[in-house]
Amino acid sequence: MTHVATNGSAEKIIRYEKDPRTRIATITIDRPDHLNAPTIEARLRYADLLHRANVDDDVKVLVIRGVGDDLGTGADLPEYMKVHNSPDPGPRLAEYRIGPDEVTFPPKGSFRYGATVGQWYANANSGIRGLQDFKKISILEVKGYCYGWHFYQAADADLVISSDDALFGHPSFRYFGWGPRMWWWAQTMGLRKFQEMVFTGRPFTAKEMYDCNFLNSVVSRSELEAEVDKYAMACSRNRPTDTVFMQKTFFEVMKQFQGEYMGSMLGGLFETINGAAQPDRDDLRFDDAIDRGLNTAVKDNDSKFPPEWRLSKSARLQKD
Repeated sequence: MTHVATNGSAEKIIRYEKDPRTRIATITIDRPDHLNAPTIEARLRYADLLHRANVDDDVKVLVIRGVGDDLGTGADLPEYMKVHNSPDPGPRLAEYRIGPDEVTFPPKGSFRYGATVGQWYANANSGIRGLQDFKKISILEVKGYCYGWHFYQAADADLVISSDDALFGHPSFRYFGWGPRMWWWAQTMGLRKFQEMVFTGRPFTAKEMYDCNFLNSVVSRSELEAEVDKYAMACSRNRPTDTVFMQKTFFEVMKQFQGEYMGSMLGGLFETINGAAQPDRDDLRFDDAIDRGLNTAVKDNDSKFPPEWRLSKSARLQKD
């Protein structure tokens, strides 16, 4: 194996290795103590690795997996809110790959203050939708939680292999109402089932996601890695990399005809203006959840829903 080893937190969270013999590369998300939530820096590294693997002739298939019990629960929301609310624009500009003194950031209260990040999530360089532009074969290995940012990767990957205990969804449907890329989930899940996910806010099981054709294979946790390896090896031994590039271009044209990128931009627009939405009485808002602490807010709000529809795995086992 050829291992790319560098120093720094992003390199520790997003690990990369490749095998030039099989032309299978692997991105491993390694932050299990934070349920594999990538930091902003780690997410940018993820985008860069996709770009490099896209060019690298030693890579034909890319496997993405997580360390520990879960693929992941989404981005690091406390970090996001700290950067978003900071009077210092430097950390936010760093996410856009801009130095702190190179530009003047739009002022708070302007449309561009929110729209800049909303539209950034439609950009492959942000680490949100990079798999859409990836011209090699991508395979996502899912186990446990597959929420938020990780759920985006599940929509964008070519093949998704899951353990039977996995849960899929976006907590934003409970606490905010929007995810930046809702259009493509509607395409990959089917409109009827995705509307159920959005309106109820509930996560879906692996069986439910397989039944709506979102997943390619569902196996037990003990069989998961071997199942992914089987798919990866078959893909690496099939048609030449040039043919894969042509196939991916065909599918990308098809996706753009279906409005994938337009949907990303539209989702960013609605997320930007969602602050104008008036809450109903006793609604739990995203900012309130952050202020109270995510674990406490999720636990308290989960108790309002049927056990089998709760976001927390432990709360789903409780009977009221």
